[in-house]
Amino acid sequence: MRTSPILSLAALATLAAGEASRLFKRGLVVPADAQLGNGWAYQGCFVDVGRTISAASTDDAQMTNEKCAQYCFSKGFPIAGTEYATQCYCGSQLAPGGVQAADTDCGMACGGNETQPCGGPNRLSLWKTRQITGPLINPGVSGWKSIGCHTEGTNGRALAQAIGSVPSAEMTVAKCAAACKNSDAGNVLAGLEYGGECYCGKNLSNGAKKTSDGSCRMVCNGNSSEFCGGPGALNVYDYGMQVPTRYVPLNGPFDSIMDMPRAHLASRLAWLRDSPWVRRLVGGSCHRSETQAQAQTTDGARHGGELRRKRQATLIVSSASSGGAPSSSTPSAGLGPSACPSQPTAVGSSWSWYGCYTEATNMRALSDKTYAADSMTLASCAQFCAGSQYFGVEYSRECYCGSKLNAGSTKAPASDCSMLCSGSKCDLCGAGNRLSVYTLGGGGGAGAGTAGTTSVVNTPSITGTGAGTSSQAPVPTGLPAGWKTYGCWVDGVNGRILDKQLPDDPSLTLESCAQACNAANYTIAGAEYSRQCFCGNDIVNGGTTAKSDSECNTACAGNAKENCGGGGRMTIMSLNTPVVRAPPAPAPTVGSWQYQGCYTDNVNNQRTFFWQNIMEKTMTPKKCLDLCGSYGYAAAGLEYGQECYCGDPPNIQVRGSTKAPDSDCNVVCAGDGSLICGGGNRLTTYFWKGDPFYSWSFPPAGSPDAGSYEFLIGGVCIPLITSQAVNGKVTFLEKWGTGPPNSTGAYELDLSLVGDAAKAWRAMHVKTDIFCAGGVTLPDKAGRQLNVGGWSGDSTYGVRLYTPDGSPGVASQNDWQENAAVLKLQNGRWYPTAMVMANGSVLVIGGEEGSNGKPVPTLEILPYTGTKPLYMEWLERTDPNNLYPFTCVLPSGGIFVAYFNEARILNENTFATIKTLPNMPTAVNDPMGGRTYPLEGTAVLLPQKAPYNDPLGVLICGGSTNGPGNALDNCVSIYPDAANPTWALERMPSQRVMSCMAPLPDGTYLILNGAFHGVAGFGLATGPNMNALLYDPSKPLGSRITVMANTTVARLYHSEAITLLDGRVLVSGSDPEDGVNPQEYRVETFTPPYLKRGKPRPTFTIRNKDWGYGQQVSFTLGTAARNGAISASLLGSVSSTHGNSMGARTLLPAVSCTLTTCTVTSPPGKYIAPPGWYQFFVLDGGIPAVGVFVRIGGDPAGLGNWPKGSGFSTPGV
Repeated sequence: MRTSPILSLAALATLAAGEASRLFKRGLVVPADAQLGNGWAYQGCFVDVGRTISAASTDDAQMTNEKCAQYCFSKGFPIAGTEYATQCYCGSQLAPGGVQAADTDCGMACGGNETQPCGGPNRLSLWKTRQITGPLINPGVSGWKSIGCHTEGTNGRALAQAIGSVPSAEMTVAKCAAACKNSDAGNVLAGLEYGGECYCGKNLSNGAKKTSDGSCRMVCNGNSSEFCGGPGALNVYDYGMQVPTRYVPLNGPFDSIMDMPRAHLASRLAWLRDSPWVRRLVGGSCHRSETQAQAQTTDGARHGGELRRKRQATLIVSSASSGGAPSSSTPSAGLGPSACPSQPTAVGSSWSWYGCYTEATNMRALSDKTYAADSMTLASCAQFCAGSQYFGVEYSRECYCGSKLNAGSTKAPASDCSMLCSGSKCDLCGAGNRLSVYTLGGGGGAGAGTAGTTSVVNTPSITGTGAGTSSQAPVPTGLPAGWKTYGCWVDGVNGRILDKQLPDDPSLTLESCAQACNAANYTIAGAEYSRQCFCGNDIVNGGTTAKSDSECNTACAGNAKENCGGGGRMTIMSLNTPVVRAPPAPAPTVGSWQYQGCYTDNVNNQRTFFWQNIMEKTMTPKKCLDLCGSYGYAAAGLEYGQECYCGDPPNIQVRGSTKAPDSDCNVVCAGDGSLICGGGNRLTTYFWKGDPFYSWSFPPAGSPDAGSYEFLIGGVCIPLITSQAVNGKVTFLEKWGTGPPNSTGAYELDLSLVGDAAKAWRAMHVKTDIFCAGGVTLPDKAGRQLNVGGWSGDSTYGVRLYTPDGSPGVASQNDWQENAAVLKLQNGRWYPTAMVMANGSVLVIGGEEGSNGKPVPTLEILPYTGTKPLYMEWLERTDPNNLYPFTCVLPSGGIFVAYFNEARILNENTFATIKTLPNMPTAVNDPMGGRTYPLEGTAVLLPQKAPYNDPLGVLICGGSTNGPGNALDNCVSIYPDAANPTWALERMPSQRVMSCMAPLPDGTYLILNGAFHGVAGFGLATGPNMNALLYDPSKPLGSRITVMANTTVARLYHSEAITLLDGRVLVSGSDPEDGVNPQEYRVETFTPPYLKRGKPRPTFTIRNKDWGYGQQVSFTLGTAARNGAISASLLGSVSSTHGNSMGARTLLPAVSCTLTTCTVTSPPGKYIAPPGWYQFFVLDGGIPAVGVFVRIGGDPAGLGNWPKGSGFSTPGV
């Protein structure tokens, strides 16, 4: 007798299960945890829901649990599982439904060890280690559920709507999901990509498909505990589990179900039975349900032939049908080998094939009404859309109706509509971002293939005035003055051929259409399909005349004797001969930008141009190119209609991008439908052809003009603050706990003894931790070094003083002095800045309480004046991005402060704000990037040259952005005292954060150290930037940088650079604690080009080293000038830490010489040169002599008598 399908299926599963129990009963032993090592522990036997873990996998005939665990550990995954004897899978978390099963289910012996179990059919022997921790895939938030990692579309976005409302730096799964729902309540899918990009949609389009979780390994910029996709891959979330059709593999090398061993098939069916989803059997099919999702195998599973597929059988999992949608009562007939699949040329007697069309720009192509169903056929959609002009089916199961095709919908190749209707075995129903469109009446073209079984639905013909078609075409006599008819035109091939559509008119005539357009000040009118009227001033989208006027065969609704166009046809009337504008195309030029072609993007998962901006709904080539140009980028690429990328022309070759056919760039610009803005992974590319934004110099490697790095001496500590003292020696201060256990935290280096390390280094001592303190050289006659603040507790209040003694080759005796009972800061400070004011006092500004504590938004004065620290709102508001602010005394008498991305001028007496300066430009895609710690750039003052009439300039280079930590590749400069100060931006050749900058005697600056990516802090930056740059402010803006030599030593967090009296730059430190680059003890020097050109160095002698303002001071040259003119420079004494060269200032005083007798005129006052110590250099044709320290301006605050109390010695005034 014939058994019921339910009983047959159950019997098959029982039989196979019994077979399995006989096959797998053997003495298998799970290996001990210790046998696998690396902390692996056995978790049990788990169901594989295809795939429970899928981030990485391998297949090995000699598989063992040890081998699989070692493989997964090497890939960085904490979960490993063996399956089916030879297969190994890795992941970070289990997929839904991956539940524990009986250990006996894992009964297959490992291919490489017959005594061990390696899973079974659809079963994993699962292991986990705690030695690997890190971010995970967020399983879901607020009704959104993870459906895994999916690839981007191949010719368009997988999810069409880009979200710009969530800053990239703040991106999380929750924020993306909320933004998708807020932007369009109909969005049911949200996807995150590249750590900070969010996309939304109603379905996955353009060939997107599920891929391994390993492709989605970029942490979210706003939450490092979860993943936000990867390059070209999205973590996708489904709201309410409304997932389109998906496929679940029936594992195994079988051509059909009938080829499977019964045990394997039973395990597949048992997966359905054992899953957490609701089980049910209906008719001849097996189903399992999870809320609205259903899984089914066709009735063909019973017979074996219907699911035949090479190497892999498949379960088809599809979403539930929408309620209330009509279903076809006329199913398609059987499949014919030459007829299917096909795109029928007609549906019923009323609907004609119109073409395969894309969706519209930022909306549906057909937007009147819609439904979706797994039983979708062309006939059922046609019936649902009765009364509409058009219907279209997309993604096999989605039906859309409309009276018109909305703007931006363009005709695509018929072959693009390639997905079978979900309710038909033959007819085609669109594809991802493609609709199979049908229209009432005449069609827009032939079908895509030979019609198989045409779907049939009986819909009544339009009746009433103007119904039906007419072969008569009398010439209209009531057109506006000067108007004529211009025949029948084809509409819709590349979009509408007239821009403006008027409301449908049931009384439309050719005359009324023309008159309406004329009244609206249009010069062209087009009548289409009986009652539609369109207006414009040009024929757009490359409109062409029809082959025959007879193709306009639909009678006007208001006059049956006239024809008002047809399906996809317009009867055109015009005041003049119509001018035809081409379909959307790339703009050949935009100002001085020139189109280069369509280029590939995401080659090897790397952006061709690094900097991305999303211009949702507003993108035009001009808007993108203007933005890129304003930040100095000479190349730009436009992609997906609304994405703007900035970079440089060489990026194309470096990233492996290649030129693609122009037709690959086929997405119109979101802000201008007449222009093309790229495509799916395709860039509409432009190069700047105007005056160059930048012109960098590249001297040959190893040449004198490139300078050079040299090893100086092995260090005894890892310094975070360095300074050359007035005795010519260099002090090094170290964070406690950084160096060896016996480190004292402070050392002095005698440069004259570097050949003998034991003598060159002298141990010094500090009483509290100077970790991230600030420092300056005091203007007292001893040139004492001051250090303030520190890491935590008492250290943050620390005030430390060192009086330099000895001389090169002569031992020093003094040490650091500190006594909190006598002298300490009023507010404890970590990351403060210190600055000598024009009156000789010391300003201490900003910081935090210590140990990542609360902000200290105050400033205070040393010596103590009786005034409490003054609160500054702007310091509190911008914490924690304002630490180690850049400060200086201005010639106007004000105090300049730059912090985060802001700057202002303070009154030197009240510290009230005199002027708030414009915010600094930072990153092209993030105006909230920063320049001070932890978004650490570096700053100096541009040279002040006698007679000092020009305003003082400030130069700040590098920095970073919050969240993604994209280091900046530019410098900015400003003249704060100017009447209308603005920031000027100029590019650097590479990105750089945690950089240092050292002023050189010839008025140039050396930029060095730092990383290509990240922010300042332990382990927070990657990619050491080992290249040095020379910045010459005497050259035009944009042409000031020369690319210099490279070092071999990574100089990252806690690195320093100071200029020595001999004209070299001392380079030290690096404490990245990143597990990649070492803590750095080695000390190097960088030799600038002026010392490598083989020219003789001048010498000089000077007796007066204590100068008053405006004083003329004599010095004597060793020989008359030999290289060129004699000049001089004064460089302020520097304390270097965290990119902040506290005290740095460059002055170029007036010099006159008669033979070897010369006179230098000191700066005219305290606002040009605040009182303090300066390195004085004499240069012969740009070649500096070895310098000396001189003091300028005396000690007006009487610091030589401060502080009074035990533990401190004072030099006097």
